[in-house]
Amino acid sequence: MPNRPVEIGPAGLHTARAIEHLRLVRGLTQRQLAARCTALGRPMANTALNCTERARRRCDVDDPVALATALGAPPAALLLPWPTRTAAPYATAQSLNPFQEGLLG
Repeated sequence: MPNRPVEIGPAGLHTARAIEHLRLVRGLTQRQLAARCTALGRPMANTALNCTERARRRCDVDDPVALATALGAPPAALLLPWPTRTAAPYATAQSLNPFQEGLLG
C-alpha cells in the first residue's frame, strides 16, 4: 500500500506565506536565506526553501526557528496570518499591520 502524502494544514500554509513575505520584505533571495540558515547550523538548500514557501514540503520545528532567526524575527511571527500577495513585484514593510510590525521590531 503506497504512502499517502500528509496534507499541510492552515498553520502550515500561514507559515509558508509568512516565510516568503518576510524574506521579500528583507530583500533576500531564497538562495541567500537558505545560506543564512546553513550558516546558523541548520543546513537548507534553496530548493527545500522553495518547496516550503510553496507549501509542498512539511518542515519540522527546527526549520521555522532557523528561518525566523535568519530573518531577524521571533519564531512566533511565522505562525501569524500575513497579508496576501499583491500585484507588486515584491512585498514592502508597508504591507504589515501594526501588530506584525511590533513583533518584527
